[in-house]
Order: sequence, then C-alpha cells, then structure tokens
Amino acid sequence: SAQIADLQQKVLDADSGDRAKQRWDSIATILEAKCGLKYLLGELVSTKVEKSKLESSLQQSEADCSDVQKMLTEERNHIMAMEAEFQNQRLMQEQQHQEKV
Repeated sequence: SAQIADLQQKVLDADSGDRAKQRWDSIATILEAKCGLKYLLGELVSTKVEKSKLESSLQQSEADCSDVQKMLTEERNHIMAMEAEFQNQRLMQEQQHQEKV
C-alpha cells in the first residue's frame, strides 16, 4: 500500500507538471498568446516589486543590526569603565580601612 501511495503521488506530480506544459502547447490563437503573455508580464512585475520590497527590508534590517551592534559595543565599553571605577573605589576603601586599622 505504501508503494501504491508512492506511485499515485508520482503520477499526480507528473500530471501537474504536464498540465502546465499542455497549457502552453495548447495555445492556438494570438488572443490566447496575448492573454498568456499579459499574465506572465503581470507576474514578472509583481515579482520584481516584491523583490524590491524584500531588498529594502533587508537593507533596513542590516542598518538596524549595525546600530544595535554599535549600541552593544558602547554599552560594553560603559560597563567596563564602570567596573574599573568600582574596582578603584573598592581599592581606595580597602586602603582607607587598612589605614584606620
């Protein structure tokens, strides 16, 4: 039954591929050809528009990523500076404590 199901799926896949070819092969008039070309050109235009939108979105995302990376670097530097200041204050307090003792 698994083999039958697999063969049925292969037949369906082959039919769907053949149908598209048959549609183009069955074009007999100039009107049908014009309609087909009009449809294809419409698909081409919509695909190009979608591509442009995706490229724009990608560029915006890359710019956002770059900004976030810069902020992250700045925050890391700030944290390191704060840690250094904290260590200095701790050392000074330890020295003052030792002097008092």
